[in-house]
Amino acid sequence: MNILIANDDGVFAPGIQALAQALKPLGRVVVVAPESERSGFSSALTLDRPLRPVQISEDVWAINGTPADCVYLSMNGLFDFEFDLVVSGINSGANLGDDVLYSGTVGAAFEGRLMKQPAIAVSLAGPNVRSYQDAQDYAQAANWVYEFIKNGLPELPPRHIFNINIPDTAEIKGTLVTYQGRRKQTKPITTQVDPRGRQVVWIGLAGEAVTDPEKSQLGYQSDFYAIANGYVSVTPIQMDATNYQVLASLESQLEL
Repeated sequence: MNILIANDDGVFAPGIQALAQALKPLGRVVVVAPESERSGFSSALTLDRPLRPVQISEDVWAINGTPADCVYLSMNGLFDFEFDLVVSGINSGANLGDDVLYSGTVGAAFEGRLMKQPAIAVSLAGPNVRSYQDAQDYAQAANWVYEFIKNGLPELPPRHIFNINIPDTAEIKGTLVTYQGRRKQTKPITTQVDPRGRQVVWIGLAGEAVTDPEKSQLGYQSDFYAIANGYVSVTPIQMDATNYQVLASLESQLEL
């Protein structure tokens, strides 16, 4: 099996190093990741400048682009062989609920699925994760991903990926199949003045999770619920964002 690993935290991030090491028993593992952090780039592709792949070491490449760039190049001619699986992560921090709209980790996984390969986005969720500097801090999460793949990936329809969030806890209680939760409105921007007297603005922090009932009407918990209670969250998400339930109503309102 040929496995492509990408991320949005950069090629030297400890999460991607732990993941690559954990998956090596499954086959050839090739890391292709941004040369520096590219969080929040979603599925963006770089179209205004050339991209420069640089080989760091055997089967490890850095690219001056986005997470989706890394997957796109890898699966469109950068290598003379094909990949069987795309794994994006392990992200430093959760990708829950509305986060998936912005996430470069999820964007890289979707780029792989658009190339018709199974794809997984993996994130480590916990209050201290962003301070981790050692691959060992991601070892438990990486081993979970290894077991998930080794045991045989569940089948998904075309253009779907698994968005997986793993709690940063000493003991994982289990795994829950979850639905994508939602957050409250993003917090306001922060305005400051730089040393030269110019106004600068910081994007506001993400809003808190909306408090859902313990289970939805379909009988599943949200991804937020799983992480808050010590479970791995496995959410199937898709590229098609069409709301099919309102198509007929919309057509009648527009008198088409």
